[in-house]
Parts: sequence; structure tokens; C-alpha cells
Amino acid sequence: MSRVLSTEQAKSAIGQVQSIINGGFTDQISALDAQGKILSDPNTWDGPLAAQFRGSTWPETKAALDKARQELEELRTQLQKISQDIFSAGGGA
Repeated sequence: MSRVLSTEQAKSAIGQVQSIINGGFTDQISALDAQGKILSDPNTWDGPLAAQFRGSTWPETKAALDKARQELEELRTQLQKISQDIFSAGGGA
């Protein structure tokens, strides 16, 4: 039989991770995206380095941010499911 354990410390850590994802980190990613869009407009910022930013730096960074946001949402969902399963199996709340 496999061991099922979830302490209050684990429950608290799960809550903290979910809180960071829900309230802070994904909001910060959205804020970065908004600023990246502004800087990608040649009518706002232009020149050789700005063109490099528009052409490669920002598209690569935006793709990484979008992937991070997706993976964080998947992590949040997995933690919620795992937490529910463990607390149900252990009779916890």
C-alpha cells in the first residue's frame, strides 16, 4: 500500500503557490506583455536596437511568457486536484 500524507505545512504551501499564480505572477506576466506591446510599436520606440527588440527579442520573450503562463495554470490545476484527492483519501478537509 502506498503512503498518502498531506500535512498542514503542505496544505499551506499549496495555497501559497496557488495564490502566487492566481494573484501575482500571472498578473505580472500580463503587465509585461502590455509594456512589450507598447515598445513593439515603431511609432513609440524606434531605432536599430528597438527594431531588434521588435523583430526577435520581444517575440521570443512573449512566447516564453505565454508558455510560462500556460504551465503555471496547469500547475495550479494539478495542485488543486492532487490536494483534493489527498485530503479526500485522508479524510481531511
